[in-house]
Amino acid sequence: MQPSATNADPQIRTDWSAAEVQALFELPFNDLLFRAHSVHRQNFPANEVQVSTLCSIKTGSCPEDCAYCPQSVRYDTGLDNEDLLAIDDVVEQARRARANGATRFCMGAAYRSPKQKQLEVIKEMVRRVSELGMETCATLGMLSEDQAKQLRQAGLDYYNHNLDTSERFYEEIITTRTYKDRLDTLQNVRQAGLKVCCGGILGMGEDTADRVQLLQTLASLSEHPESVPINQLVQVPGTPLHGVAALDPLELIRTIAVARILMPRSHVRLSAGRSDMSDETQALAFFAGANSIFYGDRLLTTDNPEQDEDRALFDRLGIRPAPASHQATEGEAGAHASP
Repeated sequence: MQPSATNADPQIRTDWSAAEVQALFELPFNDLLFRAHSVHRQNFPANEVQVSTLCSIKTGSCPEDCAYCPQSVRYDTGLDNEDLLAIDDVVEQARRARANGATRFCMGAAYRSPKQKQLEVIKEMVRRVSELGMETCATLGMLSEDQAKQLRQAGLDYYNHNLDTSERFYEEIITTRTYKDRLDTLQNVRQAGLKVCCGGILGMGEDTADRVQLLQTLASLSEHPESVPINQLVQVPGTPLHGVAALDPLELIRTIAVARILMPRSHVRLSAGRSDMSDETQALAFFAGANSIFYGDRLLTTDNPEQDEDRALFDRLGIRPAPASHQATEGEAGAHASP
């Protein structure tokens, strides 16, 4: 029996079985990387990485209990809470990000779900950042279909809402919202016409079976996420997951490689935790199919490698930033994007 594929693209499958995904994880490491890199070259420029910057537009005081997150009001992490930033401040940060080579600007707010008054301000942020010629992304918690449509009408391109882990392991990490809540938000976002950014976090105490189920769930969505962030847990003192056993870097690479094979047309983002990774680990991740990063010195509330370090690594590896897909509306917009 032939595996099913979408009508639009015969390479894209949405019916991967758990056994098939498990078999990919069990491949000899070099065989897995060879297959993943081959798939990557068939679908993307081999030495091109999409560069994003993430701005925390509202920090802390989140009512959720995500065990990894210093923004939860339930944990004493020493994080300074900040109200929603002024629109002009956000636009200025976007300008600086563009000048440093970022082509996508992601706005993150620690909400369970935004209220309409907050959404009105964020929609104006989206409009203003879009006018700079940058792609826009937001992560604001759960969204109704109407909220998603409002953001789309304001010009938002991507919405980030991670599954975090497998459905089986999920309740070990979060109890204040369900796995179905997350899937419902993804459906609302997709129905509104937004592109989906959805992935997970590794190193929270899950096992290989959980990583198998997470990737199988992502690859079984009606449409694959356009962007799949693979995060490595950043352990923050005061959170319940501080002190958990560190993830084997090779497991991170395996997961990226399997994600690349399952979702060949998605951008796989090497996301949180890069500051703890060696250059060699990052190089392997790019070879395995990661072709997107967050760029800059902060990733919401956890460290991210400095921009100069990223540039130096790109130069050593012969990697170039992907050009912006948006046309700039300001005279100087896009002038800083590398070819």
